[in-house]
Amino acid sequence: MTEAIILNDQQIRDKIRRMAFQILESHSNATKIIIAGIAEGGFALARLIADQISRHDSIEVCLCEVNIDKNNPQNKISTSLKPIDYQNEHIILVDDVLNSGTTLIYSVRHFLDVPVKQFKTAVLVDRSHKKYPVKADFKGISLSTSIQETVEVELNGPNFKAVLK
Repeated sequence: MTEAIILNDQQIRDKIRRMAFQILESHSNATKIIIAGIAEGGFALARLIADQISRHDSIEVCLCEVNIDKNNPQNKISTSLKPIDYQNEHIILVDDVLNSGTTLIYSVRHFLDVPVKQFKTAVLVDRSHKKYPVKADFKGISLSTSIQETVEVELNGPNFKAVLK
């Protein structure tokens, strides 16, 4: 199996910094932002984005982990925050890779049980194989791939990378 690095460590760090600034610009009037990351890779990315936002602005940033069964997304979704904690707040839902949009759309649906001020999405890699009408408001890179290829993002350890297999 061949693999190609599509984003190296420095490129990923640059994309995260840019996404954090874009989030800040689009939420200039907010006093608090909920950064909700889809477990595993999405939460790791959410943590990195939240760290960048905190470095550059005094806005309150609250992390939330979203647990979804990616094989059965209709199963119950749980979050590390209670609905009252994100009610009437600005929410950014984060995942590492947007493939078909299934995980993202079911995760969005979970948050719509309570009123929110604004809801946006962020992904590091958008593969454009949409099954659902969901888009990334903030994205690191758009990548045209075949459906047989996979994208793996590594955000743990000292060197980040995104690989096309």
